[in-house]
Amino acid sequence: MRQFRGSIPALVTPFADGSIDFEALERLVEWHVSEGSHGLVAVGTTGESPTVGTEEHKQVIRRVVEFVNGRIPVIAGTGSNSTVQSLDMMKAAEAAGADAALVVTPYYNKPNQAGLLSHYRVLHDSTNLPIILYNIPGRCVIDILPDTMAEMARWPRVIGVKDASGSMERVSRQRAMCGKHFIQLSAEDAAALGFNAHGGTGCISVTANVAPRLCAAFQEASLAERLEEARAYQDRLLPLHTALFLEPPAACTKYALSRLGLCSQDLRLPLVPVTSETKRAIDEAMEFAGLI
Repeated sequence: MRQFRGSIPALVTPFADGSIDFEALERLVEWHVSEGSHGLVAVGTTGESPTVGTEEHKQVIRRVVEFVNGRIPVIAGTGSNSTVQSLDMMKAAEAAGADAALVVTPYYNKPNQAGLLSHYRVLHDSTNLPIILYNIPGRCVIDILPDTMAEMARWPRVIGVKDASGSMERVSRQRAMCGKHFIQLSAEDAAALGFNAHGGTGCISVTANVAPRLCAAFQEASLAERLEEARAYQDRLLPLHTALFLEPPAACTKYALSRLGLCSQDLRLPLVPVTSETKRAIDEAMEFAGLI
C-alpha cells in the first residue's frame, strides 16, 4: 500500500470559460510533484466537488492519475450523502487507478452512528479501494464518534481519517482506540503542528496548493520531530493559513495561484471571486512567506 503522510494538497479544479482547464490541471500536478508534495487529493471540497458534474468529476480523477503517473499517491474525493452515488464514484476512482478514496460523512441528511457504519460498510465491501474517512462536523453537522471510528478501523480497507473535528485531544483518543497504524491527517493547516505532535501523520492541505515546497518541508520537519525547524516554517506560513480561509478556500486559493501564473481565478457559482480586502491580505501573506 502507498504511504499517505506529509503534505497532501487538496488540489483545486481549474476552470477556463466555464469548462475544466486540463492544461492548467496538468501544470499544477507537475508543479506539485517538482515542489515535493507527498500526495494529491483530486476533487475534494477545495476542488469544488459540489459544482463539478459527475462525469467531470470522474474525468478529473482520471486525468490527475494520468498526469501523476505513479510518482506520488493520488487520493480521489468520492464522498456523497447518497451511498449509491458515493459507491459509483468509488468504483470510477478504483478503475482510474487512484490509490485511495477520501469519503466525507453524509451531509444534510444526518445519519446516526448506525447509519454511518452501514454507509461506509457498503463502500468498503463493494470496492477494493482503501478508504480515508473525512470527519468534518462543522460542515456536515454529524461526527464520527471515536467508538464508531474504532469499529471501522478494524475493517481491512478503512486506513485512516482526515480529521476536522477541531479537537487535539481527539487525535490522541483515536490513536489509542484505532491503533498506531491508523493514519490521521489534519484538515486544518494552522493546527497541523499540534496535530502531528498528538500522533498525526500529515495534513490534507489548502495552503499546500500555494506553498507546496514550504508545506512539504514543514511536514518533514514536524514528523521527524525537528520542532524548532517546524516552528520556523509554521511562523512563516501562519499568515497564509489565515488569509486563505478569510473567504471560501477555493476562491482564496485560486486568487493566490493566479498571482503565481498557474491558473485563473475562475469559479463556479455559488462561489465568487474574493474581495479586494482579502486579495490584499493574501498578497501580504504570500510576500511574508517569500512566494512573491
